[in-house]
Amino acid sequence: MQLVRAAAASAVILLTAAYAAVVHAEPGAPTSTSVSANVLHDEASWRADRAKRLSAPDGWLTLVGLEWLKPGKNTVGLAADNQIRLKGHAPEHLGVIDVEGSQLRLLAPDGGFSKFLFVDGQPAHEGPLQPDDVKPSVLSTENLTLVVLHRGDRFALRIKDSESATRTGFRGLHWYPAEAKYRLTAKWIPFLPAHTEKIPTIIGTTLDMPAPGLAEFTLDGKTIQIEPVLEDPHAKELFFIIRDATSHTTTYESARFLYADFPDHGLDQPGSITLDFNRLQNPPCAYTPYATCPLPPYINRLAISIPAGEQRYSH
Repeated sequence: MQLVRAAAASAVILLTAAYAAVVHAEPGAPTSTSVSANVLHDEASWRADRAKRLSAPDGWLTLVGLEWLKPGKNTVGLAADNQIRLKGHAPEHLGVIDVEGSQLRLLAPDGGFSKFLFVDGQPAHEGPLQPDDVKPSVLSTENLTLVVLHRGDRFALRIKDSESATRTGFRGLHWYPAEAKYRLTAKWIPFLPAHTEKIPTIIGTTLDMPAPGLAEFTLDGKTIQIEPVLEDPHAKELFFIIRDATSHTTTYESARFLYADFPDHGLDQPGSITLDFNRLQNPPCAYTPYATCPLPPYINRLAISIPAGEQRYSH
């Protein structure tokens, strides 16, 4: 994975160079320079780490398939007679996924399980499979990883390949230059009580996600409110799904994601929250057609441009 390491190293070098330029640009303004320098220094490490996570053996660049499961028995494997055909280093007949209502079971194919198939790190055996509602069961072979997703009233098999061309050919991400103005403090306005937001997805389903409040800030003279959700009830950070005017030109068309720490006085009290738009990132759908990404709620479809964070992916 020399290309992956080179891409991450390039991100550090470019941002570190920008950092050095800022440090020496305005010696008469130490406060502004210090803030800008700190932003750039943080971004160099964060962006390199994002490229590393994205291109990891189980990262989003390895996603190569999304197969919807039908009620009843679904045969899976490399051979042509399977209902779900795999590619790469996979058993001719990996197994059978049996869908009965909301219950899933893994059944052995004729001839038994391959010695190269594991379930949650243990040799495969017949038994229940857990979807991704809480902790999913993980099926793995030499280079493939399979997980069952629960989307609405349907189940799908997500397939990842650590040797995918998207991962092995990865040459890095594209970013706007980091700027201190896009790292700001917003007012936190809690919902009392919190409510559930219906979040549309790129595959036409709807997710019910907890929405604890609004973040209000001023950018380029305009006051803006955006609404985060919680990815799950036990989440430790806020999740913003945003689309701004740059989606027409330089950023991913559907949305970008932003994560932020909880407000300083908690979710249910007025307070403040730090938003770093330099860390706006593309959703998995920007890299693969097999992801099931959420789309922004109406309030987060912004008319203004936020030329910060990650730009469109090209490979």
